[in-house]
Amino acid sequence: MNKQGWIIYNGNLPGNKFLDFAEWIQSAAAKKSSKTTIYKNNELLSFLGLNQLELLQQSNNQLPDYVVFADKDIYLAKQLELLGVPVFNSAESIHISDDKIATYQYLAKNKLPIPKTIIAPKIFLKGKPDNNSIQLAIQKLGLPMIVKEAFGSFGEQVYLVHTEEELMKKTNELQGKAFIFQEFISSSYGKDLRLHVVGEKVVASMIRKAANDFRANVSAGGTMEAYLPTEQEENLAIAATKAIGADFAGVDLLFGPNNTPLVCEINSNAHIRNMYDCTGINVSDFIMEYILDKIKDE
Repeated sequence: MNKQGWIIYNGNLPGNKFLDFAEWIQSAAAKKSSKTTIYKNNELLSFLGLNQLELLQQSNNQLPDYVVFADKDIYLAKQLELLGVPVFNSAESIHISDDKIATYQYLAKNKLPIPKTIIAPKIFLKGKPDNNSIQLAIQKLGLPMIVKEAFGSFGEQVYLVHTEEELMKKTNELQGKAFIFQEFISSSYGKDLRLHVVGEKVVASMIRKAANDFRANVSAGGTMEAYLPTEQEENLAIAATKAIGADFAGVDLLFGPNNTPLVCEINSNAHIRNMYDCTGINVSDFIMEYILDKIKDE
């Protein structure tokens, strides 16, 4: 019997990038004779009550055999898991991926190479900058330095600061938010790698470069070209994906000293159109093959 699935994306965000991802997944599922329905996250409300755990606004009462969760609404993902539906990626892996601090903690726990990182202390009220933290960060990491908010996408919420004055100003601006101080990897200025991992395999990869920005994100103006990763880079991307418990992910690697790769970020819901435009590889085909193989006996 062919499996039926749902694909869930966030319908409240501007642009068609997230719907585009969902439609690519839907097309890949159809090639495998799996019928899918695309939902916006606000079309499936989680309902809780006495002896009640369900979804509202469902077109029918039948739950799917699987869900591809192209969103960061982890409470909805968890609701589906509690209802017994396999969710890809899991709510926990999406949560870890979305929180850069949690990501680095899991990477460090698994002894994977990352830039040196200090987690800024939590401050709830705005006031004077925490001078002790700033001085310790400068002492341990040096200047220039990266300041990175825990939550952000497309290279935004990442700042390169050059002086102590800039650092104090940025730290003051971010009071009340979760963020980190991080070593600046000058050898990777304006360039990085995106490796797309599915299961135990790197299925596509590209190098991204920016002429006038320390960030290489294509959405921030960077260019891209197909890239053949080394065995070390592939193994690191796969290990990073496993470290956060994801089934598939877009892993961003920096070029450390002597081209030693460092993990920069892990994206549990990495968009796949740029990768296709760059390499001609449709990552969604690999994702659906992986999912359907994993649930075939359920």
